[in-house]
Amino acid sequence: MLTIIARYKAKPGSGDAVAEVLARHIVATRAEKGCVAFDVARSIENPDEFVLYEKYLDDAAFEAHRESPHFKQNILGAVVPMLEERAWQRYEELAPGA
Repeated sequence: MLTIIARYKAKPGSGDAVAEVLARHIVATRAEKGCVAFDVARSIENPDEFVLYEKYLDDAAFEAHRESPHFKQNILGAVVPMLEERAWQRYEELAPGA
């Protein structure tokens, strides 16, 4: 299982527009075969900041997501131009303890 945590900081005043695109993107991404979870949270203190929590079956599913038409249109084409900062990290899930 692969977990991605992404942080987006929109240009000042662009939060509503980013949220609108992300709302559409959530629906399309959750429908992907290899997507286990895809959630977006918006900061209460700063509505121009977002955190994305993504889980995929494996690296191949994540790469398929990044190559999907909706990723290219929604994220690369619409959201990224409205951002000041964009960062993401990959995480491996820990198995429950022994």
